[in-house]
Amino acid sequence: MENFGSWSVLTTNFLLVLFIALAGMVFCSILHLVNGKWRYQVRFIAASLAALFPVAFVLLLILLFNGEATFQWLASAHDGEHHLPAWHDYTFLVARQIIGMLCVMALSFYFIKLQYLTSVDNSPAVHRRFRNVALLIPFMYVLYGTMIAWDFEMTMMPNWHSASYGAYFFVSSFHFFLAFFVLFLFFLNRSGKLNKPFKPFVFNYMAQLMLGFTILWTYFYFTQYIIMWYGRLPEEMGRYDQMMLHDLAPIWWTFLALKFIIPFVTFAVWTPNRHNPVVIIAVASCIVVGTWLERFTWISGSIETEHYHIPMTSMFDIVVTIAVIAVSWFAVKLSLNKYGIVKAS
Repeated sequence: MENFGSWSVLTTNFLLVLFIALAGMVFCSILHLVNGKWRYQVRFIAASLAALFPVAFVLLLILLFNGEATFQWLASAHDGEHHLPAWHDYTFLVARQIIGMLCVMALSFYFIKLQYLTSVDNSPAVHRRFRNVALLIPFMYVLYGTMIAWDFEMTMMPNWHSASYGAYFFVSSFHFFLAFFVLFLFFLNRSGKLNKPFKPFVFNYMAQLMLGFTILWTYFYFTQYIIMWYGRLPEEMGRYDQMMLHDLAPIWWTFLALKFIIPFVTFAVWTPNRHNPVVIIAVASCIVVGTWLERFTWISGSIETEHYHIPMTSMFDIVVTIAVIAVSWFAVKLSLNKYGIVKAS
């Protein structure tokens, strides 16, 4: 139990790396399905983030191998302290996580292949096949994202559940992706290495999307909370109370400010900010940091208050996070060079 806080940092890093890759595919598919003309500016850059799937898969295997350090309820299950539902069967959990990710990776890489083919082959058959696969991607995101939400966050506290947690989680993850992608585009553009630079209006479109998902995330956040609070359900509210009123309270209220108050006030109240790349980057940075804190709070805050762990207060936290960032950046850099998105260095 004492190691759970540190392993929660690795779990948090895994979830964010996974959803950068996964949401990149969703972003491309949605822009195609709504016939967004500006997709041609960014679709191959977004698709290059699929290079993070292998990194996420390795992190998944590490987390599953460590069992009790990753899933704190597993120790109490072995000791017979809790009667857990069939969903917590660990063999079933490992199987569905590995099979699920392999299926998601296969579909995503096939989608990327078809997206490339549509840029060099105008035959109706290729474009029709690409459209059909693009239709599957959002469904994959919702189903797989819900499973990830349940296994790595919601059921971390056994017998705690929320009917809207899956939606809350994958909306939050896509909110994070939009912010990350803005930062990714900004630094790629500033590097001067893009073979086909995108137009500046892309930042305005991304700012509008971030504002939209800020509002949507806030809706799911409040909906989930108000039902439990108004219904006076102590078994559900206990988890909120642990995170909001005890040692993790500063982190809880910080991520709420970073993911809702700052983006909403900046983009909704002062609309010219949506055209200012510097302001957009600042807001995107807030959302990225806020989402990291959000994921960590839900995972680490699923245990008793005496076992709480403040992130980045141990060498393990820092080293693991730096290592994940370094490996992820190396993988994406190889992808950018492989597909000719950036100039060869």
